[in-house]
Amino acid sequence: MAFVLTEEQQMLRDSALSFAAEKLPVSQLRALRGKGDAFDKAAWKEMVELGFTGVLIPEEFGGSGFGYVGLGQVLEAQGRTIASSPLLSTALIGASALMLAGNQKQKEAYLPKIAAGELTTALAVDEGAHHDPAHIKLSAKKSAADFTLSGDKRYVIDGAEAGLLIVVARTSGDADDATSITLFLVPGDAKGVTRTSLKTLDAHPAANINFANVEVGADAVLGVVDGSYGVLEAILDRARIGLASEMVGAADAAFEMTSDYLKVRKQFGQLIGSFQSIQHRAAQMFTDLELTRSCVVAALDALDRNANNVSELASLAKARAGETLHLVSNETVQMHGGIGMTDAHDSGLYMKRARVLEALYGNEAFHRDRYARLGGY
Repeated sequence: MAFVLTEEQQMLRDSALSFAAEKLPVSQLRALRGKGDAFDKAAWKEMVELGFTGVLIPEEFGGSGFGYVGLGQVLEAQGRTIASSPLLSTALIGASALMLAGNQKQKEAYLPKIAAGELTTALAVDEGAHHDPAHIKLSAKKSAADFTLSGDKRYVIDGAEAGLLIVVARTSGDADDATSITLFLVPGDAKGVTRTSLKTLDAHPAANINFANVEVGADAVLGVVDGSYGVLEAILDRARIGLASEMVGAADAAFEMTSDYLKVRKQFGQLIGSFQSIQHRAAQMFTDLELTRSCVVAALDALDRNANNVSELASLAKARAGETLHLVSNETVQMHGGIGMTDAHDSGLYMKRARVLEALYGNEAFHRDRYARLGGY
């Protein structure tokens, strides 16, 4: 079945593309990198005013309830300029977590603040060098204050400044027991929380977070105790699809940058775009981009339809997007020649961002394996 954006979705896409080009250009990322800032607060305020932060949130909580296909257009536009903002971690991951597992009181407390841009969130899940959501050592033990959290989380995107942390903890069982995982809502400034900002390859904010006997009440539990792994996977699938949307945007922009260069760069007195070997490589990139876009759109649409194969489509989209972005970012640097190897040219920034996006929430190998297992292999 053919998929076409509705008129409203196309309007949102056009608005997001225009905003990203004007307010979130690559030059802004360079400026943030130079100053050491996480993101542009003024641009974030404008994104809030445009309604980007409330695209998923129902109208009763201050959002527009526009859906995942709509937010995917905004994330793709942001990916085109490899912009740094809390949109993914807050408007997608945070909002999704609360809508999937939050009780009425939690939704009323946090969703309006997310829609209004008053609260940013971060998902604290991984503890090792590679994505492994079932391997959790951070413990949440019963105490006089209901629960005491102790342990570490690594590379939490937007974790240094988030006002609310969604923490994946173990309430029983051993480190690989997926049936004993619980999610907690922890204020970023809670006593015992220590956040260490990281200097990242792609100049996007991330942090390591230590929880030293952090006490939280029973009202901090998101979902159910000892039974939140299914919800965690659902949250992560939404994060993976959102990342895949960003990756399509980044790959598309890098391809356009390369295509334009092939039309002006001359070698041996001829435009390098006229060389057949270069044309074949460009055709491969274009074909892979179109296939990847189809995978991502299918996954976003499945979320809006609440389809029963979201997990399979999430892994397909993330694996396909990772492979495509890896190819395009490499070719962008190589086809630009010597200038592509310098920090002065944007191609290097796209390649660095590509390597981070590939690894976040599972790389290509992780999702190929997961897709096969979900299919019964």
